[in-house]
Amino acid sequence: MRCVIARFPFEFSKQEVVDAMKGIKPEVITGESVLIGRRHYPVKQVGEVITRQDRRDFTSGEVTRAMSRLGFTCRNGEESAPAAPALTPLQAASALLGTPAS
Repeated sequence: MRCVIARFPFEFSKQEVVDAMKGIKPEVITGESVLIGRRHYPVKQVGEVITRQDRRDFTSGEVTRAMSRLGFTCRNGEESAPAAPALTPLQAASALLGTPAS
């Protein structure tokens, strides 16, 4: 699939991206991320690896659009890990009452 990143055209296939990211340790995710295999990578890291360009040369939006078009799952920076399960009504009442004094 043809993608334009930092005003340069690239031809990528999903398998080429997967192969390029094999053996690369994901960095800490602070913003947008893309799921490749079973790992979440920052989109800037993926863009740097697949285009061999400096991260300052492209935006995360360009890489996110390209990865989405290739069929990868992308997440925004606002989306976080799944929330902790909600308390049951009994647990919520117990928390409001507090623990008994000894």
